[in-house]
Amino acid sequence: MEKDNAVRPLNVVDERPAKHANGWVMLFVIIGMIVCAIAMFALGIAFGMDEGNPAFIALVPVGMLIFVTAIILSIGFKLLQPNEAFVLTLFGKYYGTLKTDGFYWTNPFCSAVNPARAVAGVSRKLSLKAMTLNNDKQKVNDEDGNPIEISVVVIWRITNTARAVFNVENYMSYISTQCDAAIRQVARQYPYDVSSNGDENSLRGSAQEIAAILREELQQRVDIAGIEIIEARISHLAYAPEIAAAMLQRQQASAIIAARQKIVEGAVSMVQMALNKLSEEKIVELDDERKAQMVSNLLVVLCGNRDAQPVVGTGSIY
Repeated sequence: MEKDNAVRPLNVVDERPAKHANGWVMLFVIIGMIVCAIAMFALGIAFGMDEGNPAFIALVPVGMLIFVTAIILSIGFKLLQPNEAFVLTLFGKYYGTLKTDGFYWTNPFCSAVNPARAVAGVSRKLSLKAMTLNNDKQKVNDEDGNPIEISVVVIWRITNTARAVFNVENYMSYISTQCDAAIRQVARQYPYDVSSNGDENSLRGSAQEIAAILREELQQRVDIAGIEIIEARISHLAYAPEIAAAMLQRQQASAIIAARQKIVEGAVSMVQMALNKLSEEKIVELDDERKAQMVSNLLVVLCGNRDAQPVVGTGSIY
């Protein structure tokens, strides 16, 4: 029973080069066959029919056979541009891959396979160029449980054509789905913003670290499809609309508190400098009560939101 329920391992297909010949050599061979077939057909018609010679008459079917063979062989020509590949199958079995640019001839009964052709409308050739995937933004929860909207730009390319074609149903749909899964996995492990102690990575504040973690996570998922992740970066990151206003108020409050803290620190240092100067220069002697009043007035002036309105005292301070 345990044997029946066990997950069967995937039959992984690895890339191998396809058997091929130089396309230009085969082109001249096929042209020669066609010329030979036409000559034999013409000789058979010219001399066999007029003189009744069976040897010349036999040239007609032989010439037609050579001509048909040349036409069939001409189907095997393959032309590749740089960073393109043909994945070939022969009667349902993997025959090999052509991935070097040039003009080739292969078995004419081989057929090129590209599973993304039906969905994306691409050709039978596989593109080995770097491609960009920009999925729609999705709503996920960060480590603190806050709903956020996030999207990622992924730059990728195919490195193993056999795995891309035979190990997954459609490599373009596969990487798109795995990208969404990787985003959710990484987003759940980190908060949106840095914590108060500042010793933790965050989605907003640790762009380089999160990009490296996301790339590694996605690479592990797409190895089976023969895909290399060149780069993966967050392209959109924001709080979900239902909590965006509240989070904005929290950020504003944090900014105000930080600014006030700086203002108070500066005001205290300025008050201390003023008292020290008055004492060193012996401009005026102040007792503790007057010093306390002066400190209070200076802090009100320096820490206030509005400009202070001066009041001129005409009497003695004592």
